[in-house]
Amino acid sequence: MKMPVIAIAVLGGIVLAASALAAAPDFAGMQIQHYDPPKPAPTFALPNLEGATVRLEDLKGKMIMLVFWATW
Repeated sequence: MKMPVIAIAVLGGIVLAASALAAAPDFAGMQIQHYDPPKPAPTFALPNLEGATVRLEDLKGKMIMLVFWATW
């Protein structure tokens, strides 16, 4: 009874190790550009729900989360 459990545990460890050693993501193929040090976000302005314009520079020093959502 212990032998199948040990075999499954060893097999699971091998699968996990193989996935950890898999190739790194192809960032160049996904057109993701690496930069160091981080660059500031480009300036932009968007309307809020009330129709007023909100500019990124107005939010300097504050934590923000941008969510771009679309349907098509």
